[in-house]
Amino acid sequence: MMDIAAAPDQAVASFGTLMRQWRRRRGLSQLELAEHGGVSQRHVSFLESGRARPSRQMVLHLGELLDLPLRERNRLLHAAGFAAAYRESRLDEPRLAEARHALQLLLKQHEPFPAVVVDGTWTMQIANKAAEAMIAFLLGSAAAALRQPVNLIKLPLHPQGARPFIANWREVAGAMLHQLQREALASPAAASLLAEVRTYPDVDALWRSLDWDSEPRPVVGLKIVKDGIALNLITMIASFGTPQDVTLQNLRIESFLPADAASEALLRRSVEPAAAV
Repeated sequence: MMDIAAAPDQAVASFGTLMRQWRRRRGLSQLELAEHGGVSQRHVSFLESGRARPSRQMVLHLGELLDLPLRERNRLLHAAGFAAAYRESRLDEPRLAEARHALQLLLKQHEPFPAVVVDGTWTMQIANKAAEAMIAFLLGSAAAALRQPVNLIKLPLHPQGARPFIANWREVAGAMLHQLQREALASPAAASLLAEVRTYPDVDALWRSLDWDSEPRPVVGLKIVKDGIALNLITMIASFGTPQDVTLQNLRIESFLPADAASEALLRRSVEPAAAV
């Protein structure tokens, strides 16, 4: 069965190294960052080279200017010798009760269409009944042996997952690899996940053959065909608007919506017996 263990964190780097890496990822020169931040280019240069040490306020200011994820702002603070500014709570902690309630309400309201909550590495944290039924349908008898959370990147890419039942697998896998490649530039965990899925049969060859400059289709659907049942789905992603916790910022709600009338009718019929009880 699929190995869905969490990816290890990237090794600790110096403050100057992290700052330079993120500045380059954002496509900024030292002068441009200095102008945005209201400091001199000389000071930016000294911070990156280690000749100057930043204050805690400066680190937070740079994290805002570079639009860093909250976890990366904490890494920057740690590298500069300061305590983290943002908590990373467990989703089941009381302090996240309001957010958890909102997520469960959203998933419930999405029935009879599948919807899930995933973390920053696309590991499923919460699912509505329709999503659980869809995953059980795709995995069949293998679903009973799955003791760990499902990963929505590995599920369609692994040959023992949903891959045999995705009629447009190359198109779906290509779109997912495009997205994961973008996320890998900003997330060590995403980079580790990309490295893992590239070890799956045919995935690395597909990744190497992708045309990164081509204009993508407006939306890539998910066409599932199994046991005489055909589903044509599209997905939408939502997230919290103003998260101040690392866990909440990393959460995404993925909704699976029918792309045609036949798929909608099939999904609606699937919950009729439960609704009649």
